[in-house]
Amino acid sequence: MTAIDDVAIEITPQVLLKAYACGIFPMAESAEDNALYWIEPERRGILPLDRVHIPRRLARTIRTGDFEVRVDHDFEAVIKGCAARRPGRRSTWINARIRYLYRELFALGHCHTVEVWWEGALIGGLYGVHLGRAFFGESMFSRGRDASKIALVYLVARLKYGGFELLDTQFVTPHLARFGVIEVSRTEFQGLLDGALRGLAGSGTGGAAVSGVPGGAASGVAGASAGSAGASFSALPAGITGGGVLQLVSQTSNTGCSTALSPGLSANIQPVKMR
Repeated sequence: MTAIDDVAIEITPQVLLKAYACGIFPMAESAEDNALYWIEPERRGILPLDRVHIPRRLARTIRTGDFEVRVDHDFEAVIKGCAARRPGRRSTWINARIRYLYRELFALGHCHTVEVWWEGALIGGLYGVHLGRAFFGESMFSRGRDASKIALVYLVARLKYGGFELLDTQFVTPHLARFGVIEVSRTEFQGLLDGALRGLAGSGTGGAAVSGVPGGAASGVAGASAGSAGASFSALPAGITGGGVLQLVSQTSNTGCSTALSPGLSANIQPVKMR
């Protein structure tokens, strides 16, 4: 773990994207501490997109729930919810610098939110970073039953529909393990990441080292758009129901952003509140 303030580098959204391409991400000790640290875990959590497990009760909630799922609707409310203190956690690693950097990534189209709303109120959600065909989950929160879990399922559906290859969860928690999150070694993770970033300008281990960023290399990432040589964080088919979302998640093949839906999925295209 290296303090960003200990190295001669100005952290910017572009530098942050280069760090992600190296398999590194920043965290703070607490919301009150302005310092950031580069984190590169020995063991990395990932959720294999072709082996996602959805608990039976959660699947029933998604099929029958009257919640509304929105994407990229209210970034500020989501990161505020993720940073809020809650039972069992008095502090958070999301400080003012983290908020600023990810707000900038959101403006650039490299950060996304998945939000769960009920009766006009935000009750849970998550945010993360999109680069190439990889999505790096950052944080989630819940103020209502199953809200963060619903957001995760809808995230997976979008990733599978958009042609993503890697969902990085950083660490494994009991909450995430229920969905099939596993640990891989740093070397295994880097191989998966290199594959998900293949074709992205300057990414991978063959570029020039990022100044001040320990670990791998990612020259030129700053010039690439969020969708360049990568997956699309695209909208799901218009009118898809919770049943259709569940079918997308349960599909074992990752066929990319195809509009050729199976008969079962097509049957689940009905009017529903979803953006």
